[in-house]
Amino acid sequence: MAFSSPAPFSPPSGTFRPHPAGRLRAAAPGRVVACSPPPPDVVVTRERGKNAKLIAALEKHNIHSLELPLIKHVEGPDTDRLSDILRDDKFDWIIITSPEAAAVFLQGWKAAGSPKVRVAVVGAGTARVFDEVSQSDDRSLEVAFSPSKAMGKILASELPKSSENTCKVLYPASAKAGHEIQDGLSERGFDVMRLNTYTTVPVEDVEPLTLNLAISAPVVAVASPSALRAWLKLISKVDNWNNSIACIGETTGSAAKKLGLKSIYYPTTPGLEGWVESILEALRVHGQLKEAPKC
Repeated sequence: MAFSSPAPFSPPSGTFRPHPAGRLRAAAPGRVVACSPPPPDVVVTRERGKNAKLIAALEKHNIHSLELPLIKHVEGPDTDRLSDILRDDKFDWIIITSPEAAAVFLQGWKAAGSPKVRVAVVGAGTARVFDEVSQSDDRSLEVAFSPSKAMGKILASELPKSSENTCKVLYPASAKAGHEIQDGLSERGFDVMRLNTYTTVPVEDVEPLTLNLAISAPVVAVASPSALRAWLKLISKVDNWNNSIACIGETTGSAAKKLGLKSIYYPTTPGLEGWVESILEALRVHGQLKEAPKC
């Protein structure tokens, strides 16, 4: 399926990032013509405002992106309970598994008066959300543990118990998150309270021209099973779409397999660097990894 390269545009549902090598050239005296950007190499699909680091990392490899947020975060059923529970109860550990969970938790924690808490995180990106607070003078929030591999099931198997007695854990999570963390911790004797503090919903108002560009890209980069499901829903009426999915990590990669996708790439260690390498590998297979075109 071939698509012609459009003129620059700013659709409400997606943002085209022109090739970094794109520039203006003179066509005739007194006239300047812009080089047309080629179709996108990769579609980046995190919620709006969270794709900049990936786009910048790809631009270093002359990879240009179409930003098409597939999901957005909204309040969960337990959002309002979080601050009350933090104010009234004490926990040995707070389990935080994503940057969004961290941001939502910080709002509730501050509303509760910033009580002293000890946090276990999954992933360096999640830990960075806490940097400013954890380095403050009062040290009321301590990021004290991360697992040897950035996966929820590994955290559940490695989280230290503070004593032989029951260890209380608060797990603020997405309503769509699986149960492997709480089940794994419960099997080890932890007392786990899960709060569904946020959830994800698909972005549905995708402009047709943006969707056509996205379908033409050889690689779609996704960071969650929710984004995968949103993408499959968007292309449900497209015949024989068989381009590549580049996942941020094994959890999303496994979900892609279960959803029936075939051309799947993901790093053994979740994170931005590995994600970029997976995207590059997918582009190599498609024969799309090349030098920046010249006007």
